[in-house]
Amino acid sequence: MKLTRISLWHVPLTSHTAYYMADGKTCDTVETVVVALEADSGLTGWGEVCPIPHYLPAYACGVAPAVQEMAPVLLGADPVGPEALMAKLDRHLQGHVYAKSALDIALWDLTGQAANLPLHALLGGRRADTMPLYHSITCVAPDEMARIAQTAYQSGMRQFQVKLGADADWQADVARLRKVREAVGDGPLVYGDWNCGATSLDATRVGRAVADLDIMLEQPCATIDDCARVRDATGLPMKLDENAHDTASLLAGHAQGCMDAVALKLSKFGGLSATRRARDLCLHLGAKMCIEDTWGSDITTAALLHLGVSTDPARVLNVCDLSGYVAPRLAPDGPTRDQGRIAPPDGPGLGIRPDKDVLGPPDLVLD
Repeated sequence: MKLTRISLWHVPLTSHTAYYMADGKTCDTVETVVVALEADSGLTGWGEVCPIPHYLPAYACGVAPAVQEMAPVLLGADPVGPEALMAKLDRHLQGHVYAKSALDIALWDLTGQAANLPLHALLGGRRADTMPLYHSITCVAPDEMARIAQTAYQSGMRQFQVKLGADADWQADVARLRKVREAVGDGPLVYGDWNCGATSLDATRVGRAVADLDIMLEQPCATIDDCARVRDATGLPMKLDENAHDTASLLAGHAQGCMDAVALKLSKFGGLSATRRARDLCLHLGAKMCIEDTWGSDITTAALLHLGVSTDPARVLNVCDLSGYVAPRLAPDGPTRDQGRIAPPDGPGLGIRPDKDVLGPPDLVLD
């Protein structure tokens, strides 16, 4: 089997709710990039990447030029066994892992289709029927955040990510965590996420003020050193997100003692191949994992669910139904949440097929 054509689309995704985060960051309408790799066998593999520029050093409009640069290596190549071809791409173009993420997902989709197996069968085997989701709550008034949490709880959600720091008021952040904790009661997981937007001082003040509660903190500061300082000062467990993006950062977070949990996001590492290696390292290090992606719709959601369900469920903190937060949906057969849990698609490869009527004409075709 040989690759014969590369097609690429830019699709604006609009969040059902605007997400307000620390340091003036927002997530409302974000551009996702969809890639299709066609083979001479008649099969098509699909990939997606949706970078948020203020979240990581990645840019949606940078994907197409990177794909054009890598096209001579891709076209005519055998897509089966993605890691071998991804190694060639790494030699041809260093870095740009976010652009490579979409290609890697598409190569895995083709490999699964060629084998007539769902991706989870190739990533380690299915380890669970369903996986827990978390519900992300935009940083607004504390009472409104509590209402959102309670509504999500009634739908079956049992894990809640509370965005903090949008108004630079540490006492308001304390109220947000206390009110959400009260709204969902004892037992469910509640964690406050600053997306790198807090100083160690403010995060420590918040953490100490809620230290009597069952709360986890997520990535308060921009560096692993400062996150470790907050964990040491508050005694609260810590989840790393933005700082976790390769082997060295995972080892550093573990060594500093601030990686009780970690977000493994496909576009941060460079797709399923690299994130699977990160998953296996985290199994060794003992960290709980949130297996997800930066943003996106049905294609990246399906990919992360296949990786999640092939992971030891005792180590999966949660996964994310990114497609459930945005419109339009790109694939009518994409998975949806059910009582706070979700399962990967059952068909070969990713198990979904994007709707070309939703995508429209491609913005780039290479053959």
